[in-house]
Amino acid sequence: MNEPLHPLTLAEILDRTAQLYRSRFLVFMGIGAIPAGTVFVFAAGVFAFFTWMGSNARHGTAIADVLVWAFLTLLLVLAIPACLGASALGDAAMSDAAARAFLGEKITIRNAYKATWKRGWRYVGLYILQGLVVVGAPTVVFLMATVGMVAAKVSGVRSNDNSPLFAGLLFLVLLVLSVFAVWMLLRLCLAFPVCVVEQAPAWGALKRGVTLSHGTRGRIFLLYVLGVFLSQILAWCVTFPVLLAIAFLPGLQGQAHAQTVGMVALFATYGSFFAVKALTKPIYGIALTVFYFDQRIRKEGFDIEWMMQQAGMMTPPAPQPTPEVTSTSSSQESPVAAEPILEVFTAAEVSEPIAVHQTTLENTPEKATRE
Repeated sequence: MNEPLHPLTLAEILDRTAQLYRSRFLVFMGIGAIPAGTVFVFAAGVFAFFTWMGSNARHGTAIADVLVWAFLTLLLVLAIPACLGASALGDAAMSDAAARAFLGEKITIRNAYKATWKRGWRYVGLYILQGLVVVGAPTVVFLMATVGMVAAKVSGVRSNDNSPLFAGLLFLVLLVLSVFAVWMLLRLCLAFPVCVVEQAPAWGALKRGVTLSHGTRGRIFLLYVLGVFLSQILAWCVTFPVLLAIAFLPGLQGQAHAQTVGMVALFATYGSFFAVKALTKPIYGIALTVFYFDQRIRKEGFDIEWMMQQAGMMTPPAPQPTPEVTSTSSSQESPVAAEPILEVFTAAEVSEPIAVHQTTLENTPEKATRE
């Protein structure tokens, strides 16, 4: 990376994200296409199966019911773990590739997934923890609130009761929980870069991610808002021409082909959604990784540490054997030490980063100027 490290504004972060994405477009696109493609394959299988079941339901309801339950069981056994693992490894590989690209290293799709595969269970655990906090907890609270209001027979629950109280309370609960989910997402969004770059455990990455995101959550919120608008624009740009082409196909005109046209249009809509997701996923991964380094520069003087290492003033410590610790004892200790270790990447050993001591503000000569 030719440009020296320094604190970035939001415009500079977005510009750096666009530069990194454009310079290595195929690599980042390929990393994002793997988890999106995995989810799409299983979703397409579900869509095709239920379409087939709907067209053959008249041949026997008992057989249809057995096939549906067998398929749903197979879906739970195969699809959910596969999609969960692919999404977690995809996020980790995106953070790994973005960090290497930000530091000027060479990246490939294979090396990004190879580096994350060794610690795959850690990233899956982090992905599950994030999902439980951001999505799982609000969903459980919403269901409990709904059941509680129904059990309490709040006005408006019955079909013959026109009182807006139940609908209003339900909307209020949904609004509060949505704000909570967005707030927790902004607090935890830097956990994956922390876990990948610093090799922190899942719980420690969550705690450190909350610390690093403090002071920049408003800028990250603007990033998500811009990403949502961009995704919607791209989705309509891809979907509308496809739907228009399907509607004017000569062989699909008439009422007899209305069901076929509907199924093809629905499949095209879902296909365009996953294509847009694969295209926009790297934007979030790259931008959040740049936010991570920017916060480290602002709070911990990472730019000074990096310049010292590039100038040869900091040498990595010699590897020393460490005694094994059980999972019980390691969980009792603080996952992130007072002086955490930064895993700096090298081009020669892509999957084996070099560990150097992290420079903290207390040991930085320019602490007073930064504060």
